[in-house]
Amino acid sequence: MLASLYNGNVHVWNHETQQLVKSFEVCEVPVRAAVFVSRKNWVVTGSDDMQVRVFNYNTLERVHAFEAHSDYVRCIAVHPTQPYILTSSDDMMVKLWNWDKSWSCQQGFEGHTHYVMQIVINPKDNNTFASASLDRTVKVWQLGSPTPNFTLEGHEKGVNCVDYYHGGDKPYLISGADDRMVKIWDYQNKTCVQTLEGHAQNITAVCFHTELPIVITGSEDGTVRLWHSATYRLESSLNYGLERVWTICCLKGSNNIALGYDEGSIMVKVGREEPAISMDVNGEKIVWARHSEIQQVNLKSLGEGEIRDGERLTVAAKDMGPCEIYPQTIAHNPNGRFVVVCGDGEYIIYTAMALRNKSFGSAQEFVWAQDSSDYAIREGTSTVKLFRSFKERKSFKPEFGAEGIFGGHLLGVKSVSGLALYDWETLELVRRIEIQAKALYWSESGHLVSIVTDDAYYVLRYDAQAAVTQERTPDGVESAFDVLGEVNDSVRTGLWVGDCFIYTNTVGRINYYVGGEIVTVAHLDTTMYLLGYVARQNLLYLTDKHHNIVCYTLLLSVLEYQTAVMRGDFETANRVLPTIPSQHRSRVAHFLEKQGFKRQALAVSTDPEHRFELAVGLGDLETAVSLAEEMNSQAKWGQCAELATQQARLDIAQKCLHAAQHYGGLLLLTTSAGNRDMMRKLAESAGTNGQNNVSFLSYFLLGDLDKCLEILIETDRIPEAAFFSRTYLPSQVSRVVELWKSMGKVGDKAGQSLADPAQYPNLFPGFQDALKTEQYLRKERAAVIPADSFVHIPVSGMIK
Repeated sequence: MLASLYNGNVHVWNHETQQLVKSFEVCEVPVRAAVFVSRKNWVVTGSDDMQVRVFNYNTLERVHAFEAHSDYVRCIAVHPTQPYILTSSDDMMVKLWNWDKSWSCQQGFEGHTHYVMQIVINPKDNNTFASASLDRTVKVWQLGSPTPNFTLEGHEKGVNCVDYYHGGDKPYLISGADDRMVKIWDYQNKTCVQTLEGHAQNITAVCFHTELPIVITGSEDGTVRLWHSATYRLESSLNYGLERVWTICCLKGSNNIALGYDEGSIMVKVGREEPAISMDVNGEKIVWARHSEIQQVNLKSLGEGEIRDGERLTVAAKDMGPCEIYPQTIAHNPNGRFVVVCGDGEYIIYTAMALRNKSFGSAQEFVWAQDSSDYAIREGTSTVKLFRSFKERKSFKPEFGAEGIFGGHLLGVKSVSGLALYDWETLELVRRIEIQAKALYWSESGHLVSIVTDDAYYVLRYDAQAAVTQERTPDGVESAFDVLGEVNDSVRTGLWVGDCFIYTNTVGRINYYVGGEIVTVAHLDTTMYLLGYVARQNLLYLTDKHHNIVCYTLLLSVLEYQTAVMRGDFETANRVLPTIPSQHRSRVAHFLEKQGFKRQALAVSTDPEHRFELAVGLGDLETAVSLAEEMNSQAKWGQCAELATQQARLDIAQKCLHAAQHYGGLLLLTTSAGNRDMMRKLAESAGTNGQNNVSFLSYFLLGDLDKCLEILIETDRIPEAAFFSRTYLPSQVSRVVELWKSMGKVGDKAGQSLADPAQYPNLFPGFQDALKTEQYLRKERAAVIPADSFVHIPVSGMIK
């Protein structure tokens, strides 16, 4: 948003973040005009020093400057396609400048007899433009012609502002003047078709909204007024207390309006962002409104190969005709035969195929019932009327008023006290809920409803039987509804497929809720609105506000399976399962797991990792071992070993521990079991895999001391080998001492200090006895005594 200021500065704001992006000084006098030239990355300014200056808005470098007029520059207009700008001034001139020709003046337009306050180019004919002057006239000019095409006279005082109507159906201009009047002109007939009165001071800004049927006017009285462009009725008056209004600008393609005041700038959003569009229940036709024109799209004409997730569909819209009111909402009835158009406090019901008028009336709001022929309207904030087959059936005034109504299986009425739900037939109160609902979405069966608030939604189960048979209190039947879930998420649009609630949220995701689980279908890069789900295609249709249609694949079989599970109908679920493609089964399995059906999840899942987790959780050792073999993961083998140990399946535990190379566990298992063969295997496996400590201890427990000594020597633990041989294998002492002496890292002095018992027997008293003992114990160790024999060895005298 570009703002030129009286103090000579220019500001560039990001209106979404409300941050000042750029600020630079143009001159020391007021800057009365500033425009973006986006295709050149320029800001062009006009000021009271008669200069036009051109800046690059990325670098703030001044690209060009020239004296354009002999008095204050009031307005600048940029040609939408040509390299031109138009400038108007207090010197009563309008000039055309060509930036491709060194900013030369291509033409001057003379004819006004006072200051030229504003110029605007005709959006439907870029070769013509209008100018507003304090000489009380509006003149229309053509590029290339020095004289005006015609002059519009009717204001009693100077004209400050002018704008063109953007739609194709009316050749209209609007002007505002110091006589406090706003005039609408037909520039083909050169006549004034309407005068808008109400402002208390000079009119300073006028604007036809580019998207909505409204006229916006601003005045020195500090107010901005919104008028209906068809009825010219005053719809709203805005006053933000920022003194005089000087400028109004609409952002094309949006509902945003920027307002410039003495004391600051305001950005406001008017009307609904959501487009007026509806898809019929069969997913064959889409009806939308482009301004007042109703158009239809036939989806059956799309080929199957043309549809890809998230890509815009190429659709051909067929004109059905104009609507007598400006459509704000469009909605098909449940069977798709009729479509209602609402706007301007009125509604019209048409046949969906040919747009024939079936019924109409005044209403603030219109909703369809679940029954195709019933509907309700809200008149004001107190009365709700019910219709059947286009005839009024009942009228009632809800106890706490009616600020909004919702259609569906029950009639919802919103009031200050909350939400009241009524039976369509009897109008009896079914339930009053203390909640400020923004929308209600009913499932097709009518037994589930989602109540949406500003920052959350609630999923409730409706018991129609209880609503009829249970005792009724002033707040209805308490047992008619059960809360199934509450989700803190902001729903933009939603619909039900079976027991799955599909919705778009405000952070750009398509999610669906089923059984307490939230599944994300897709992430969106722009704001989209749900249109409907077409089961035969497995496609979810969405639109943006410009009627761009996109689809996302959402398998009906997955939704049906999840729905059946939620109802506890596993017979149906098992029947649907074979129709679910294998790549989607893991999603189903995760859903089953969250619902507590782990055994079924294990049977359904195709993801080995998920299946392994489920098998371990279920204690299914055989499946877990089979999956561990398939994945060949040491971590998985370790989990299997732990599970086998818990189940006392020691044979499988041994296999798993070996596969996991978990030698500490194997040592514990073999020593606990007293299994000599297992111990031998462990010793060999640990040695092969470099687990020398475990290998040494295993051989030691087996009594294979020679192997223990070799492990110490092979691992360069020579000092330990020397002490080990001195203790257990004295016959190996000389060999080990020789190895110790030859170790490179031991100095000569240390090596010489080592004594060999073969050379110095006098230093080793009792050494010969030790050799004899070694020979004796070697035979003893060779004998394998079963573990159960040890119970017969007397223990008395061994413990002191």
